[in-house]
Parts: sequence; C-alpha cells; structure tokens
Amino acid sequence: QVQFEESGGGLVQSGGSLRLSCTASGSITDTYALGWFRQAPGQQRELVARVFSGFRTNYKESVKGRFTISRDNAKNTLYLQMNSLKPDDTAVYYCNTVGPTFPWGQGTQVTVSS
Repeated sequence: QVQFEESGGGLVQSGGSLRLSCTASGSITDTYALGWFRQAPGQQRELVARVFSGFRTNYKESVKGRFTISRDNAKNTLYLQMNSLKPDDTAVYYCNTVGPTFPWGQGTQVTVSS
C-alpha cells in the first residue's frame, strides 16, 4: 500500500511562489504517471499537472507557464513549483498517481491573498 505525504504549502501574497513536495511511503515505480491535484472549498478535486514515466508533462490551462511539475523516482518524490500565484490557486493540494489512485493523503493548504 502506498501512502502520500504532501508538504510545502502556506500563505503567500498574489504573485508569490511556493514549492510543494510529495513523498511516497511505498515504492512508486517509474511506470506510474503522477499528478498534483487540488480541491478548493465547495468544489470538486481537479487535476492540475501530471508527469508521465518518460517525464512528459501536461497542465491545466489556467496554470500553464506558472506551475512546473517534476519527479525524482530515486527519492519517490514529486514536486510542484508554483510561481505567479493567484487567489484562484487557493486550495488544498494533493499528489497521487493518475488513473487508478491510491488512498489520498492529508494534502497541503495553499492560500493566496490578494
């Protein structure tokens, strides 16, 4: 069973940056596509960015050019560099595999003030 632990969230002003990290307690083989998801209050969880086993990436349109996802398979760690943050980015951020998912972690809160 794989468990995820997210960290790096916080409170920042609009235009600021944060770097999120996610470590997996079990072995995540490099065959899994990994993603960052977020859930704002009253909204459904959505996929923000994903990275495939070959390191190809894709992003939700609203974060393109601002967010960068990366993975370190040797460390079982996933990252999300977030720049030029906007109030609409405020949410709890989670990581997981894309497609079939493992149990969700606690997530990390990102709050962007205007």
